[in-house]
Amino acid sequence: MAAQKRTRLYSRRGDLGETGLLYGPRVGKDHRRIELTGALDELSAWLGWARAEGLDPRVDAALDALQRAIFDVGAEVATLTPAKFNVRTVGDADVKALEETIDAWDAQVEPRRGFVAPGGTKSAAALHVARTVCRRAERRATALLRFDETFSPRVVAWLNRVGDLLFALARFENARAGRRGERLAVETPTKVK
Repeated sequence: MAAQKRTRLYSRRGDLGETGLLYGPRVGKDHRRIELTGALDELSAWLGWARAEGLDPRVDAALDALQRAIFDVGAEVATLTPAKFNVRTVGDADVKALEETIDAWDAQVEPRRGFVAPGGTKSAAALHVARTVCRRAERRATALLRFDETFSPRVVAWLNRVGDLLFALARFENARAGRRGERLAVETPTKVK
């Protein structure tokens, strides 16, 4: 059996502080788009950490879908002209879908009675860290929006909702474990006739 040829994990092309945009030019690693893609990468890594902490299977599935969406958003951010290269872009329907998801998760825990301190279970704590990284990505996206008028404001709105979703999921995880004063909402059974 012939050995497979391995590609190197390093290219040396970034040794002078530059990297390539998707379908675009090389830019400095401190370019606003690269800062944002880095924050998205960090966000996805924290979601992976949270998933490794033994989440409710439904939360795990939600985070799996979110990690996949982050790849799409990262491609949009790293492409100067997404439409030219048929790169999927965030739309109003994506933001609306997140709002519906947030509402569904929030309905499963009792209403908040004040500020929620990050922490509780390991999974909830990781989700709270992911939420703060998401807020950093949102700030980077806002800075890019002010600098580059071709950048989509829907990305900023999407990240804003992702941060809210992560907050709702962290509360759910803590409520599921009976931690940090969180409680699952009492569900009233529906009679079927």
